[in-house]
Amino acid sequence: MKKILLPALLSLAPVVGCAEQIETEIKALAPADSGITWEQVVSDVVVPWGMAFLPDGSMLITERSGELIHFHDGESTRVEGLPEIQDGGQGGLLDVVLHPDYETNGWIYLSFSSPAGGGDGSNTEIMRGKLEGSQLIEQETLYKATPNTGRRHHFGSRIAFDADGFMYFSVGDRGARDENPQDITRDGGKIYRLHDDGSIPEDNPFVGQPNAKEAIYSYGHRNPQGMAINPETGAVWVHEHGPRGGDEINVIKKGANYGWPVATYGINYSGTPITDKTSLEGGEPPLFFWVPSIAPSGMAFVTSDKYPEWKDSLLVGSLKFAYLERVIFEKGEVVAREKLLEGEGRVRDVRQAPDGYIYVSLEGRGVFRILPE
Repeated sequence: MKKILLPALLSLAPVVGCAEQIETEIKALAPADSGITWEQVVSDVVVPWGMAFLPDGSMLITERSGELIHFHDGESTRVEGLPEIQDGGQGGLLDVVLHPDYETNGWIYLSFSSPAGGGDGSNTEIMRGKLEGSQLIEQETLYKATPNTGRRHHFGSRIAFDADGFMYFSVGDRGARDENPQDITRDGGKIYRLHDDGSIPEDNPFVGQPNAKEAIYSYGHRNPQGMAINPETGAVWVHEHGPRGGDEINVIKKGANYGWPVATYGINYSGTPITDKTSLEGGEPPLFFWVPSIAPSGMAFVTSDKYPEWKDSLLVGSLKFAYLERVIFEKGEVVAREKLLEGEGRVRDVRQAPDGYIYVSLEGRGVFRILPE
């Protein structure tokens, strides 16, 4: 796999006027009769970035401002002893995921913007610890992206475990699109794969390459804030924010280049082009793209029998348009999109819990459970 740098991209001059974009052909529609009812489970959270469900039926919720909330029997308890978290912009305490064998080992995995390592600012850190009462103990840093930067956006930070026990996580390009995503010697704009203890798998694609960040599994990403394991294929799926347009769903493949910023369906926020390419020779195209952007956050496959009409579809939160999107597939391709809970709030996360219910976190409102029709 080649390391691609960006001299050609850096030489592109801004173009006056607004660039033309290819819009998404499949539009999101409100269902004729959704029949959705829902109930609030947790209130008094501002930005509930991530959720995880413990075997006793309780819930862990990350509040982006830096609090880990343990919700049990209707009561919220703040977990003490968290590491130093730099809250600001899009940073803070972000995802929370349980080890697949949590009932045996008790490991809880967190992502957050960390100032550790010196210098100004922060970068994405992945750590694990165990819950003892209301304390987080036995903390271990598994990965810390470098260098720290004062830019306060594009931390990525979603985490998922596959069926073989590998841990995947995302780090956004940290606002350095022309430096990080296409350079495998730098953190940022990548999907990473580690063993559950933070060690690097020997078969990672860039192991042994000079100066490479050997934890990298794929590159050319912008800011992936959704990650889930496809229950049928076992593949890692992510979605990621584009700039103005160009949000994507990507199926992660070992060593693959997903193009950013050499190829994208998005344009600059000013309306000028980023590139004239929507595909990259030798790169991996998106499974689906959104133009205009929905600003996706949170991602879950529906496998529960509680929602028979939704089974095998994908749920994605929209921050921009404040709805939950159901993406419907046939033979591996997107054929329809539905807008659910439209206007209820910015959807930050969506999860299918072990009890089979779907839970949605809304900024400024809390966590809600969707009830079957």
